[in-house]
Amino acid sequence: MLRRLAFSLVATAVTALIAPPAQAAPDHDRREPASITVTTLGNGHGKGLSQYGAYHRAKDVGQTYREIVEHYYPNTAWGTAGGTIRVLLTAAPEGSVVVAARSGLKAHSLGNGRTWTLPTKRDGKTVKKWRVTPAGARSLISYRTTSWRDWKKPKGDAELSAGNQPLTLDGGPTYRGAIRLTDAGAVNVLGLDTYLRGVLSQEVFASWPADAIRSQAVAARTYAVFERGNVPAGRDYDLCDTAACQMYGGVGAETSATDAAVKATAGEILTYGGAPIFAQFSASNGGYSVDGGYPYLVAEEDPYDHGYPDDPHATTFTGDQVTRHWAGLGDLVSVEVTERDGNGPNGGRVTEVLVTGTEGSVHATGSQFRSYLGLRSTLFTVS
Repeated sequence: MLRRLAFSLVATAVTALIAPPAQAAPDHDRREPASITVTTLGNGHGKGLSQYGAYHRAKDVGQTYREIVEHYYPNTAWGTAGGTIRVLLTAAPEGSVVVAARSGLKAHSLGNGRTWTLPTKRDGKTVKKWRVTPAGARSLISYRTTSWRDWKKPKGDAELSAGNQPLTLDGGPTYRGAIRLTDAGAVNVLGLDTYLRGVLSQEVFASWPADAIRSQAVAARTYAVFERGNVPAGRDYDLCDTAACQMYGGVGAETSATDAAVKATAGEILTYGGAPIFAQFSASNGGYSVDGGYPYLVAEEDPYDHGYPDDPHATTFTGDQVTRHWAGLGDLVSVEVTERDGNGPNGGRVTEVLVTGTEGSVHATGSQFRSYLGLRSTLFTVS
């Protein structure tokens, strides 16, 4: 059923009770912008695993991580995966990789395959930092004592590593594995499960029940392997380290509880037709998951997802905050939810909205409306 939620502007016909100064422009039909209140349930796209649903399934009814992921990804089989993953690091300054010097530090050329152990002293002085910068078809490796000095210029991209010891970006986070400089930027190359150690506490709370964290480990590992297998040609990385992919914080994000979840699920992934699945997940589906377009991402009721903390969440927007996203609408007159998917509370998630202004109107998808206003989810009502 369509729900029409209109919000009339207060139109004030201004009659000149006091004549304006001769030099001032006439005050024509000024309008106060309307306001709307949008109330959401859940947080995220609602596809696949619900993190808060997994939390309640583990805490309230004692479901195991396998039971949890099998619910959220039906029609799948279990598999295993390993190898390395390449993660684009947003913390590194553009165009260089600079790490703190340490014993055991090595440089490796991807162009000729050579590896060098980096000295801790040069010119009788202690080396404080090592740096990789681009140099045409080569990489320039430099060191810093009291000032920067060039050291070698190997072919192709170059990376820095310290065996099993972590590397610290200059003034930034610490990472395991190697850090290489590519055309895309600084890329952390490390083992798949080592990568997961830096992911889990960024996606769920380390204080959550063990099986909730383990279910996230399986989802996150599967998601990473799927992305690794579907990298666009020529791209130098598999994943980023932000919520656009999945959050990754390196060594600083590791905890004993999340490390234990990685170990308990070592290498485990979910497959469909023998291939890793697109294991999407979100914080909370608001009580009903969304059809993600795959046989294992289905729309169904989720009685264990009681919503995101402080749900239902209401936010009020002025008319200007709504209409600024579409040129030529004028002042806001109304917002009408014209379509829902029929799955979940209030008729389900919003799939289409009609925004009407004094100068025109526009249809937007529920996802567009959510994005423009920064809403938690498309499971919303307007009042």
